[in-house]
Amino acid sequence: MSTIDDSALSGLVPEGRSTGRASLVAFNALLARDLHVLRKSLAEFLPRTILQPLLLVFVFAYVFPQIGQAIGGSGSGSSAFSTMLVAGVIALAVLFQGIQAVALPLVTEFGITREIEDRVLAPLPIDLVAGEKIVSGALQGVFAAIIVFPIAYFVPATPVDLQFHWWILLTLGPLACLMCAALGLMFGTVFNPRTIPLLFGVVVLPITFLGCIYYPWAALAPIEWLQVLVLLNPLVYVSEGFRAALTGTPTMSLWAIYPVLIGLTVLFGAIGMRKFRSRVIS
Repeated sequence: MSTIDDSALSGLVPEGRSTGRASLVAFNALLARDLHVLRKSLAEFLPRTILQPLLLVFVFAYVFPQIGQAIGGSGSGSSAFSTMLVAGVIALAVLFQGIQAVALPLVTEFGITREIEDRVLAPLPIDLVAGEKIVSGALQGVFAAIIVFPIAYFVPATPVDLQFHWWILLTLGPLACLMCAALGLMFGTVFNPRTIPLLFGVVVLPITFLGCIYYPWAALAPIEWLQVLVLLNPLVYVSEGFRAALTGTPTMSLWAIYPVLIGLTVLFGAIGMRKFRSRVIS
């Protein structure tokens, strides 16, 4: 695959414009292109983003209470579960958006359409091409998280008592979206079209069911080995973080959530960029 070596960028920069400035312009252009494509494909983006959180909230917070099988009991117990579920559903929406917006397109671009060849010819370092994928995926994750709120307001049959802790929500939300997008970059560069079923069946499925979406991490205390094991799951920290931002439920310490999310963002991003570079120049 032909590409532009980072050291050759200076020869492509117009006179009077620095390499950094040219890279920034190219980065913004790639991001604007992705957002334009997203706007043009809202008919695909909205159903894939809305359907999963809508079904989860509809089944657990509407159907179950209506048929007398509400999780958490009746009355205040059912309402508390619905409130706790909303945070988990937001975390799940952000995770899946990171995979759908970054990993799946990358698998296609590397394997079938070869569109990645056009991207890496842009006058910016290869790592920034990968970084633009993360930023684009994170922005789509923010959109996915916002979409859950009207679902949580209109669908549940029991009251949802959200308690907004804005400083947590406005700092942890973007960080969680970046982490999930970086995870998507890593998945998209590690897996190929032939192994995509393995990604969802062996990796994503356990992450989802053991991601503390339907229960707080502290509730696993009776199963001590499992409570320790799920600490390897990045979705746990996203779920607990949104739960801390949106509810009064006791959660994992923020002193653990923030550093782990930052560390995972750096780790997944570094692995994804290294794999991205190796696949581009191979």
